[in-house]
Amino acid sequence: MLHLTADDRSLLDGAQGAATAMAMRILVGTAEMLGADKLIDIASVHVDGCLYHGDSGTLFAEKLVNAGGQVRVPTTLNVGALDLVHGDRVKVTPARYDMIRRMMAAYQKLGCQPSWTCAPYQAGHRPAQGQDVAWGESNAIAFCNSVLGARTDRYGDFLDICAALTGRAPHTGFHKPENRRARIVVDASGLPAALTAEDSFYPVLGTWLGATCGATVAAIDGLPGPISEDRLKAVGAAGASAGAVGLFHIVGVTPEAPSLAAALAGHAPEQTIRLTPAMLRQARDRLSTGATVAGQPIDAVAIGSPHLSEAEFDALRDLLRGRQVAVPFYACTGRHAMTAIERSGTRVVLDAAGIIVIADTCVVVTPIMKPGGGLLMTNSGKFAHYAPGTVGYDVVYGSMADCVESAVAGRLAREESLWR
Repeated sequence: MLHLTADDRSLLDGAQGAATAMAMRILVGTAEMLGADKLIDIASVHVDGCLYHGDSGTLFAEKLVNAGGQVRVPTTLNVGALDLVHGDRVKVTPARYDMIRRMMAAYQKLGCQPSWTCAPYQAGHRPAQGQDVAWGESNAIAFCNSVLGARTDRYGDFLDICAALTGRAPHTGFHKPENRRARIVVDASGLPAALTAEDSFYPVLGTWLGATCGATVAAIDGLPGPISEDRLKAVGAAGASAGAVGLFHIVGVTPEAPSLAAALAGHAPEQTIRLTPAMLRQARDRLSTGATVAGQPIDAVAIGSPHLSEAEFDALRDLLRGRQVAVPFYACTGRHAMTAIERSGTRVVLDAAGIIVIADTCVVVTPIMKPGGGLLMTNSGKFAHYAPGTVGYDVVYGSMADCVESAVAGRLAREESLWR
């Protein structure tokens, strides 16, 4: 049974205004449905509900604004449905454009930070290990839990903004320590070092993890560390897309897994899986829905899901080596990284090469790419998972180097030796 504090009841009764009272009603109803015993204080929120999926989302946000709503904790915003920096990039009707702008403006009026990124953890929003927060967006949830060691359950639209307005969240899911321990052990010690040294390995690992383990927490043992944040974000993003991964542990790398025993919290594993290159090859092949014949024409390249970091942009610049791309090449990012590459001079190099930088949003969630379909190449497990259904393109997965070489040639070029 849900226990409410005196402060909770005062919020329900309207002590902090009508918007907070409505948010509290929604939060309490959800907590009761989930079987939570209480509500807990949260340190911050990342809102996923600011992405336009229809007029009802805009009207809900504006209702909160008109009722005097203001967030009670630091709150960042996930991608919107417009690139507010490059106004001509998104192809929508004037009426829809207006509703999207109204929605994005409403969330800012509620006191949210206009971060407009699915990687808030790389834009300065980094809760401490053990802190309870309420984050939306699947990759951000996985990163927050796994890499930062903060505690968030899966907060969907529009529960996230309700948590922000009240500063409270249901005590359930990954907020509870007993739900954070690993149940499955993945033994990765037999994988070739040359494979685990490649960036392209990590989205594939996440894809395999999500498809195999689903929402069950796993501890991956035997990977050499350290592992960069960009590689860890790729694991979580692909895992969340392929199978609802909200928390994973990598022994000796992630904060709650200094040892395998710590990741298991003293329990025996319910299952142990020995990961083989053949398993990963199958996962990698499932990421491609289009034909993978070397030399076939491609129609576009898209990278940046989750949003590209400054380091990933620098890698892209170095791979281009002053060459120009022959097909549209979309690189999605947040303003935090875009500002950094403009300051460093990398943006000038990328513009000269024909790279189309997208800010505030991404090509999978809003109409930016040329309609009519075709063959899209990506190094993102998340893009590969969603693009066929959202933008109507068949997909070929490859490394960033593969994406660059293919874009320059206008034809598919993939390095296959590691995957054999």
